[in-house]
Amino acid sequence: MENKKDKQLVRVHILISGFVQGVCFRAEAKYNAQKFNIKGWIKNRPDGKVEILLEGKKENVDKIIDWCRIGPSGAVVSDVSIEWQKYLGEFEDFSVR
Repeated sequence: MENKKDKQLVRVHILISGFVQGVCFRAEAKYNAQKFNIKGWIKNRPDGKVEILLEGKKENVDKIIDWCRIGPSGAVVSDVSIEWQKYLGEFEDFSVR
């Protein structure tokens, strides 16, 4: 039996800290987002963090969040800060900024 919450459309803003730049974090995040039909964007920040904004089905967004806690090989994730926001449906795709 499927959980109704899994069908909810959600939006989440994520900041990932650690050794997360220069390790293909953005490229792999884009691949995973497209695989799970997630919309939004990802970018490197000047402070060394990676910033992501995701929109999609909660069950799929949760998969990306779980992946963010590990990242690609070569990454060393020390912290993942998550802020749930109101779903807006403003994105057509997932982009690297």
